[in-house]
Amino acid sequence: MKIDPDKYLVKTPVDLSTIPTHEDFGVSDLKLEKELKKVRVKLGDFQNTLYAHGKYGVLVCIQGMDTAGKDSLIREIFKDFNARGIVVHSFKSPSALELRHDFLWRHYIALPEKGKFSVFNRTHYENVLISRVHPEFVLGEKIPGIHSVDDIDTKFWQKRFKQINNFENHIYSTGTIVFKFFLHISKDEQKDRLIRRLELKRKNWKFSPDDLKERELWDEYQSCYEDAINNTSAKNTPWHIIPSDNKDAARLIVTSIMHKKLKEYKDIKEPTLDPEIQKNIDTFIDQLKSE
Repeated sequence: MKIDPDKYLVKTPVDLSTIPTHEDFGVSDLKLEKELKKVRVKLGDFQNTLYAHGKYGVLVCIQGMDTAGKDSLIREIFKDFNARGIVVHSFKSPSALELRHDFLWRHYIALPEKGKFSVFNRTHYENVLISRVHPEFVLGEKIPGIHSVDDIDTKFWQKRFKQINNFENHIYSTGTIVFKFFLHISKDEQKDRLIRRLELKRKNWKFSPDDLKERELWDEYQSCYEDAINNTSAKNTPWHIIPSDNKDAARLIVTSIMHKKLKEYKDIKEPTLDPEIQKNIDTFIDQLKSE
């Protein structure tokens, strides 16, 4: 299957209400799973090369409404990775220590080492999403000049978008390849998934009554996502909007986008052996076989 990454790339301002949330490519879920396995093996092979090359890191940012499929997408996409080459960070409410730093600090220290992947399950964008829907959260950051929610105006959020853009531009320029995926789920699909959480005993632990309170703010969240995406999708750090009502298709799309983009880095290759070692490979083999 050929998947065109540009179909999901944000190049111009978007209206989320007009973007489809479902994709199946006209094939069965089984076919989608088989295709995913093929591509994720290739992505896993690339990760080994990236590790050996040691000059780039890869940051994968996953955002989406609750139940959009972030956890399972991460689990399925990176199954063929060497554990030493990937770290997943799940950002919850900031700790007391994190609140004593600027809002980007905890994300900066979680960036990938050269040769590794870091996956942000929820990201620095929570600071212009959940914090925008609930501006009282910003007060916990103790920012000079911000004394009440009345001080958190449009200019504040525009400044924060600029700070995020500067952060991403900086890490890109120093060797971090950035992917940003918004898992676009419909409100009806979210309802069905929340019901499954309640009906399946093994998934009960994932449910909280707060999920229903946040669902009542659906339109507000969609507006904030749209504003964040439109203000921070840049040439070197663009957003991709992934239809996520069908989890199998979403996983395949994300994996295919990463694999195709990373293949464009022609300088990422395994280092050549020292000529002296290369010259004596047969000798080393004979030495081992003669033991």
